[in-house]
Amino acid sequence: MIYNTFAVDLGTNNIKIYNSAADRISVQKNMIAVENRKNMIAFGDSAYEMYEKAPASIHVSRPISCGVIADIQNMEKLMKSFVSYEFKGAVRPADYFIAIPTDVTEVERRAFYDLIRDAGIRAKKIMGVEKAIADGLGMGIDVKNSQGVMIVDVGYDTTEISILSLGGIVLSRLIKVGGHVFDNSIVGAVRREFNLVIGTKTAEGVRISLHELGENEGLATVYGRDIVTGLPVERTLSHEFVSASLKENFRTIVDNIKVVLERTPPELSADIYRHGLFLTGGACQEEGLAEAIAEEVRLRVNVAESPINTCAIGLSQVIKKQNYRSLAYTIEGMGRR
Repeated sequence: MIYNTFAVDLGTNNIKIYNSAADRISVQKNMIAVENRKNMIAFGDSAYEMYEKAPASIHVSRPISCGVIADIQNMEKLMKSFVSYEFKGAVRPADYFIAIPTDVTEVERRAFYDLIRDAGIRAKKIMGVEKAIADGLGMGIDVKNSQGVMIVDVGYDTTEISILSLGGIVLSRLIKVGGHVFDNSIVGAVRREFNLVIGTKTAEGVRISLHELGENEGLATVYGRDIVTGLPVERTLSHEFVSASLKENFRTIVDNIKVVLERTPPELSADIYRHGLFLTGGACQEEGLAEAIAEEVRLRVNVAESPINTCAIGLSQVIKKQNYRSLAYTIEGMGRR
């Protein structure tokens, strides 16, 4: 089974695929470029290069929105393209383990199964693993013991806050705040302050370089369109300006963490107090986020070493280790394996 098994973490921004035969994780942008509404001309990182630059005849989009499949047809095309790339050509039969968010409907959960089944990738067995459980395994936590664990996964569209114990999820809360909202906050702040319209890719670049700005006490140069004149102009953004534009989003995440902690059973709260909470997800690396959480909730914040790949690493543990195999379940019947 190990030599013909894939683990898939379908993120809004990135798709992560673990190939057990090669024992590696591939990461690409979860984007597709379609020409004239039918012909796929690029996928992954290549499609991302076209984003916000393509003409009207080419539509560049993300098939995943807020952690669920929003465009099943394009996601099937993407899935087949990514798996073909892993097989270096001809697709062969394989088993698939896929991470699924907890706070989704049964219809949305079933869509993950339908995607793998109908994508033309010759799936033999399709198993689901709760995303929060996979995150825990990916951070080296033995999620099957009786200790309470708090996982905060800050993704591109959403943040999932979960309490784990005995291999299951005690509490979970999904909020629509993540890297994309951070980018929009920067776009809005720049528009208000400088009457300048910038793209979300530009905002993302500024956000990612925020740590470097703080170290160098420098400025970020952005280019966009002046609202008044309509002409392209250049502006510089300070580290303080960018940080201030993100504070409200950090506050929303902190407030929801407090809500989940307030609902956590006392015995599990004691475990969380001793071990702290665990922070992962591609957008968890924002400068100041971990510090804001630690200051407000007064817990130690353990940040994942590889936040983007944490879930895929956890799924690989389910594939490799027999004692974790019971954490996977059949999506088709929605029952535990």
